[in-house]
Amino acid sequence: MRGPHSPAECGGQLRLVGQDVSEILDFIAAKLKITRTTRLTRSCRDCESIVQPPAPSRPIPKGLAGPGLLAHILVAKFDDHLPLYRQGEIFARHGVTVPRSTLIDWCGGAIRTLRSLAELLKSQVMAVSRLHADDTTIPMLDPKNGKKATSEARIWAYVRDDRPFAGVDPPAVACFFTPDRKGDHPQRHLAQFAGILQADAYKGFLKLYAPDPITGQRRVREAACWAHWRRDFHDVWKLTKSPIAQEALERIGSLYMIERQINGHPLGERLAVRQTKSKPLAAAFKAWLEQQLPKISGKSDLARAIRYGLSRWQSFTLFLEEPTVAIDNNAAERAIRPLTIGRRNWLFAGSQAGGENLADILSLIESAKFVGHNPEAYLADVLARINDHKINRLNELLPWNWQPPAKSERQNA
Repeated sequence: MRGPHSPAECGGQLRLVGQDVSEILDFIAAKLKITRTTRLTRSCRDCESIVQPPAPSRPIPKGLAGPGLLAHILVAKFDDHLPLYRQGEIFARHGVTVPRSTLIDWCGGAIRTLRSLAELLKSQVMAVSRLHADDTTIPMLDPKNGKKATSEARIWAYVRDDRPFAGVDPPAVACFFTPDRKGDHPQRHLAQFAGILQADAYKGFLKLYAPDPITGQRRVREAACWAHWRRDFHDVWKLTKSPIAQEALERIGSLYMIERQINGHPLGERLAVRQTKSKPLAAAFKAWLEQQLPKISGKSDLARAIRYGLSRWQSFTLFLEEPTVAIDNNAAERAIRPLTIGRRNWLFAGSQAGGENLADILSLIESAKFVGHNPEAYLADVLARINDHKINRLNELLPWNWQPPAKSERQNA
């Protein structure tokens, strides 16, 4: 049986009775473009002098790469972990052949352009009175050991993060490169630092915590990381299913539950909650650990985990008295995590200079991400402006001070 005639068949007037809307997500591929600048040359009919406007500055002097392209290459390598040879293959699909050696030169040139800004960022981060610190390995080519041999270098990250207590300083990270892990490196980085340092139990930090031989005052106080300690108990529990390790994890978890409740709250509220809720739990945990220690083998991993915390109890409980101190050092671990992913792809630093370039660009990219910026948009704008920017106003280009250009400015650029 035929249904009702459609309006097209009967010729009746149509009226709107509803609508169906559907959407699909599509992708518009990136494009490479050439920007041509024409500068007219004029001569004076009277004095015959030649006049021509100055050429616009470039991110890399005499370089062919524009700021947007340089920013894309830097973020693709150091934040998206895409090696340069793969980026070269992508450019080839767009019809442009860029040798890997050229990409290397562009990266180095762009980071040199940004170096003064990176140094300013680091100096401001290191000037605060509370820092998170962590380090990680990075292989570096070592010609002394053969053409293909590498040595174990380090990247150090020092993080300023006031977000847990609603502080006024924006989060940022300062990264430094060293060819090894000798203790004099962090001691040099922190030579002017005075305050609270939250870090792991690395022995290179110990001299920083030592009291002044004359005044007896400590320039740097240690705040230990409960996440590191918790990891030790977790490793024991995973291997042995020890009920002592399990209960230790549960007790530490109770402290973390309280921290989640006060995260981002003002200092006074954080201190009050910690004093009334966390402090009794921590004291009970310490007493319980002291009771368990004689019951287990002194050479076991569980005993070592217990002694690790008890021997540094004052550092572990500093957060109960200082509301600006976090319960752990995860802020530094999060800041340095992109490097641990990236080194699997681009494998190593080619030299000392390459490692220092890596530290500088990581400082800028990660700090931009900390304050919510798109790092590629940030770097593109800074690279376009920095060579013409007054040196005494460089502070305006720091990630936490930078403002994205207005839409009209981008269209006129």
